[in-house]
Amino acid sequence: MKHFVRYLVISFLILPVAANAQFETLKDSVVQLYGIVMTHDSLKGIPDVSVIVKGQGRGTITNIQGVFSIVVLKGDTVEFSHVSYRKEDAVIPKNIPGNQYNMVKLMSIDTVYLPTAIIKPRPTREEFERDFVNSKVEADDIEIARENTSEAKRRVLARSMPRDAGEATNYTLAQNAKGYYYKGQVPPMNIFNPFAWSEFIKAWKRGDFKKKD
Repeated sequence: MKHFVRYLVISFLILPVAANAQFETLKDSVVQLYGIVMTHDSLKGIPDVSVIVKGQGRGTITNIQGVFSIVVLKGDTVEFSHVSYRKEDAVIPKNIPGNQYNMVKLMSIDTVYLPTAIIKPRPTREEFERDFVNSKVEADDIEIARENTSEAKRRVLARSMPRDAGEATNYTLAQNAKGYYYKGQVPPMNIFNPFAWSEFIKAWKRGDFKKKD
């Protein structure tokens, strides 16, 4: 027990010293990086350049003048990337005095060569008209919206989609009211009702009674 208490006291005395030393080491390795990214030939600031600290998952972008600022650690590798320029890397020196570091990064334009494309006209007007008429044109957003809002499409969707809470409540109340109205007597048959026959004929013409896949 005495040995355990002795080790416990020694641990309480050593741990703050070790934690303080570790904090001082981490504090000394943190660097505020200031810099500007410029073109290699004309020395103009490049806006919207991604400045990423590799392996850290964090970064920033340059402003309209090409200036940026980010917190890094000594020894980190910073990557500079832009859609129009070649990627560049910069390593933060480990022997920086103090906690600030300034940098000027030059980037060169990245030239992309596309494969050669040869455009040939149709030999005859008849072949052009044939290919033009038979070419398949994908429906755009307006045409898709027009098809989805057509009367036939809306009728199919109305029959296939379930009722929402309000419609189900109104339908139940209407059915209950109809049942209460004819409570204790035989409900009338609509076989002699001309309005019912009219609705039946309209539904038959629309194809409501056809078998659906």
